[in-house]
Amino acid sequence: MKRNILFITAVILLVSFSSCSSKKAKTNEAIPAGSNSDKHLMGKETNNINSDIKPAYLTTAEFKSKVWDYDANPQSWNYKGDLPCVIDFYADWCKPCKIVAPIMDELADYYNGRVIIYKVNTDKERELASVFQINSIPSILFSPLDGKPAIQPGALTKEDYIRIIDEFVLKINNEKS
Repeated sequence: MKRNILFITAVILLVSFSSCSSKKAKTNEAIPAGSNSDKHLMGKETNNINSDIKPAYLTTAEFKSKVWDYDANPQSWNYKGDLPCVIDFYADWCKPCKIVAPIMDELADYYNGRVIIYKVNTDKERELASVFQINSIPSILFSPLDGKPAIQPGALTKEDYIRIIDEFVLKINNEKS
């Protein structure tokens, strides 16, 4: 009995740290994170990067002008940026979002000039969160220059984000094994 209570408590803690959810989450398309690129993990390479680069915060209006104007073209994704982007949908009260925030800061430095890292506060930008059916936070949208974006709900490790960005957003080391 005591062992069952400990197990249930551990499962509840694990689930609460993997994502925050205000509603029952719908199934989102996850990005395949199969990997061959562990050689590209944030190591010495980050020493020469400007550590003042931070993710840019987007309002709904800024999203429409910089990323995709879903009012003008609701049926198809038409990315407006010159660089691929990663968008962190978060809320200030969300503990897993607070764990992901410094990772996004590091990724903004690491991919400076190659990928733009944005943040969207789902409490302030409810329309935008609704467009992407964000029911679980953090949720990270990955948008390559060409092709459709994909959303990954839940907090991942820095290495997992690097792998997804390299293989899906930048299409580096995307050969099949």
